[in-house]
Amino acid sequence: MGSDESKVKRPQQVFTLVVEVGRKEGDGLPPKATGAALMIYASGVDEAEAVRETVAILKQADLAPLDVSGYGTLDERLAAGDEIEDAERELMQRALDENSVIVAQMTPFYD
Repeated sequence: MGSDESKVKRPQQVFTLVVEVGRKEGDGLPPKATGAALMIYASGVDEAEAVRETVAILKQADLAPLDVSGYGTLDERLAAGDEIEDAERELMQRALDENSVIVAQMTPFYD
């Protein structure tokens, strides 16, 4: 038996993440901002993969990720009682369809 037969392909899921970023030259944040929080929908077979991919992409975009908080999948959020609007669901579906990381919202921090 080859190892390919024993590997079960796990389906991609979309995870809601909030990433806090600090300042870095060329980051594109407003001039007086001290950092920002990004609400992100990221695909992955598990949350750890979604976080790794998100951090890598943010670093490529000249952002400085400091902290990542995971809020789970759509089903987990619904089970927790979150209300999820159609626009948010559409972004989640897009992240899944494109196997991508989507920044849904950016909130700059100021002193």
